[in-house]
Amino acid sequence: MSSVDVTQAPYAPASADGTVRYDARTLARLGHVAAELLDQAGDRVDDPAWVALARHAWEDVPADIRRTVREFRRDSGPDGALVLRRLPIGAARLPLTPMVKGSVQHVPSLPAATLLLFAAGLGDPAAFAAEKSGALVQDVVPVPGQETVQGNVGSVELTFHTENAFHPHRPDYVMLLCLRPDHEGTAELRTSCARRVLPLLTPGTREALGRPEYVTEAPPSFGPAGEGTAHAVLTGDPDDPDWCFDEAATKALTPGGRAALAELAEVAHRTYTGVLLRPGDLAVVDNRITLHGRSAFTPRYDGHDRWLQRTFAFSDLRRSRDHRPGDGTVLVK
Repeated sequence: MSSVDVTQAPYAPASADGTVRYDARTLARLGHVAAELLDQAGDRVDDPAWVALARHAWEDVPADIRRTVREFRRDSGPDGALVLRRLPIGAARLPLTPMVKGSVQHVPSLPAATLLLFAAGLGDPAAFAAEKSGALVQDVVPVPGQETVQGNVGSVELTFHTENAFHPHRPDYVMLLCLRPDHEGTAELRTSCARRVLPLLTPGTREALGRPEYVTEAPPSFGPAGEGTAHAVLTGDPDDPDWCFDEAATKALTPGGRAALAELAEVAHRTYTGVLLRPGDLAVVDNRITLHGRSAFTPRYDGHDRWLQRTFAFSDLRRSRDHRPGDGTVLVK
């Protein structure tokens, strides 16, 4: 994705490749709103009172940013992804990149305030108890000894996947805020949207992907959660379906299904979009129609490795009410 400067228009629409760059005044106003939210924080990011304040503070975010997010919510476009460049994160004051498995952010910070603001614009933030202790703001960092893991702690190529594809209440949006790139600046976020891939599939493959002949294992971060029930990869409107697929974890139960998954993976790898994230860049992936992954990189474990922070947003939190005790923000099953 390339960047587009928008300095004159009152509303900054995403460019054809889903990337937006705002002018300095707009970014300064966003930074002021995030800083004011941070000033009102208690002791923990996950404090329901602070989440509520973020929901209210979203209305103070500059109108052109709110419009961009609202339009993306309505139609996430042909790539199902949005990248907002150079958002305020206080890069000069960042601590060293964490290096431990399960790393999360409990202490309020400017990046956490920014993530909660945008989660409010997209819907509501929520997390999963079995993953990273249910924290709303999670670190995506390489961990020593975990290099080959297909998950957020690894550094080998992360294959294409729907986030938490095995779960009945998957997040609608995955937000990834870059605090630091990798040392070489080559690790790219990769996205593959159903709207790009499906027209390139054979009719037989599309039909096979619409049958409930697939199972998906939970990712390593969830522990031994086992496989979900049999499901289809494609659901909804055949002309614009949602999809649910994890290249490393979704298995077909029939020979026809295995052939369909192989064709799907081949086309996804041939047509994906890659984007390099720099400090302050926020990527928003529409998890209903877009797979995401990451190219390989080489960590040095010197405190300055690649560091993203991740938050999930749900456009209709009510759907998961039976999974969230006390109407909280953590899904416990």
